Amino acid sequence: MTGCTLPRAASTPAVYDFGPGTLQTAPTTRIANLPPLEFSTPQTSTALNSTTVLYRLGYADAQQLKPYTLARWSMPPAQLIGQRLRAQLGARRAIVAPGDIALAANAAKPVSTATTPRSSPEPLLNLHLELEEFSQLFDAPDKSSGVLRLRATLTQRGTAGEILLAQRSFITQQAAPTADASGGVKALTAATDQVINDIEAWLAQVERADKAQ
Repeated sequence: MTGCTLPRAASTPAVYDFGPGTLQTAPTTRIANLPPLEFSTPQTSTALNSTTVLYRLGYADAQQLKPYTLARWSMPPAQLIGQRLRAQLGARRAIVAPGDIALAANAAKPVSTATTPRSSPEPLLNLHLELEEFSQLFDAPDKSSGVLRLRATLTQRGTAGEILLAQRSFITQQAAPTADASGGVKALTAATDQVINDIEAWLAQVERADKAQ
């Protein structure tokens, strides 16, 4: 199978990412910005916490993760996914690390006046992701797809503590154009974009439901 054979010792691995992303600023719209969102790099297992491009032979031994010897991610997949998600969600809301807003508020508290009474701080949303699967799955030597599975947990942090708003698993599978590492990378990039779109829609749904209560 092309791409799974052992390379020559002098060969240099190809390095992949999800592409350059958006190359220009999105035009201004009349849609109001959404509340800030706390978000950190997704957590993952030791097997997925590396730059190795992984695949499974579903027709032989689907339980074994195999590495391509001539293909690497530019950074661990969880970091690439986090970077991609920040870029998309950041178009309509501020994306901050957990605790950033609280630290800023303590460092520079606004002065209260008779005309501008101080209101209690708005609760903050926190999105936590756990990456569970990120590999190229071969159903046959010439047929494969990129499989991504992660679990998302959305909480709300306020002065009274933190509460769970919703939790959901996202799974997507995108066909690979070629049965090699390059095709797997393209499929996993498409799977990532699909899951990010699904997460964005899910966040909007949960926020609407929370406001309606």
